Amino acid sequence: MIKIDKTLISESIIDTEFACNLSACKGECCVAGDAGAPLDEHELEILKTIYPKVKPYLRPEGIQAIEAQGTHILSDFNEPETPLVEGKECAYVNFTENGTALCGIESAYRAGDIDFKKPVSCELYPIRVQKLSELQAVNYDRWDICSDACDLGKSLKMPVYKFTKNALIRKFGENWYSELEQRANEINS
Repeated sequence: MIKIDKTLISESIIDTEFACNLSACKGECCVAGDAGAPLDEHELEILKTIYPKVKPYLRPEGIQAIEAQGTHILSDFNEPETPLVEGKECAYVNFTENGTALCGIESAYRAGDIDFKKPVSCELYPIRVQKLSELQAVNYDRWDICSDACDLGKSLKMPVYKFTKNALIRKFGENWYSELEQRANEINS
């Protein structure tokens, strides 16, 4: 484990290689599982505010789920997350003609309608951040649906922390990431 500021970082984000392979997995991480995407507290108001501009990028089922449940829900552990459509895919997901799941929030962002890309937990994936008493644990989440991403990461020699660089900076800041990079270089030399 590596400690930087108030985070404990698993070395698996340094020694595991990963690069999303959307053409292979078709965005299964937005569909599979039994919970929505974890949300940071400050993202709750953002989702409420941007929802009218995101709504045109959503499927009717997603709109119905959000309007019935809200722009976020509380998990069984009383933590905020995105709502699901009938306990399945994220309510904010839409699908391409070939069945690839895309984030409706990110679609609105890419179209220039909003300035919020998507929840940071989504951008961080396959990294998951867990609150501990006074620290945050930063871990690699190994999931079999991402085996193609692991294969692609190996071929590109792309460690998880480099694949998620922008998201890690968004979550923890430039200085934090610079220190992580320095520690990774020490570990790898």
